Amino acid sequence: MDLTTVLGKDQGLLALSMGIEWHELSPEYSVATMPVEGNTQTFGILHGGSFVVLGESMGSIAANVYAHQNGLGTAVGIEVNASHTGSGISGFVIGTCRSLHLGRTLTTHEIVCTNEEGKRLSTVRITNLIKKAAG
Repeated sequence: MDLTTVLGKDQGLLALSMGIEWHELSPEYSVATMPVEGNTQTFGILHGGSFVVLGESMGSIAANVYAHQNGLGTAVGIEVNASHTGSGISGFVIGTCRSLHLGRTLTTHEIVCTNEEGKRLSTVRITNLIKKAAG
């Protein structure tokens, strides 16, 4: 999926350098993948911050799609948290993003990160503030 077509811009250098690829994108439901290789910490497992980058990227982009579709402005993250419950060792992490709240000023998304076998590795939650367009 080409984010430039959807948003008029790409996903940013950090997400690109981490190999995040989009497969589905809507304000309510999105799917993206990220390779474990190249995103590991000292002990060879996926760095916990990688889950946060995947989750924050997914939630922020979904919130911006919502904000732009509804003429509300631009969404910016104001809170993110993550609970890691497993380790990514190889292959790909699959992020599934679902909206919990889509309002005029706030959005909240939950991103469940699993391995290719479907085992939950991390749960990320992000709240975005929608800033009205200037003018």
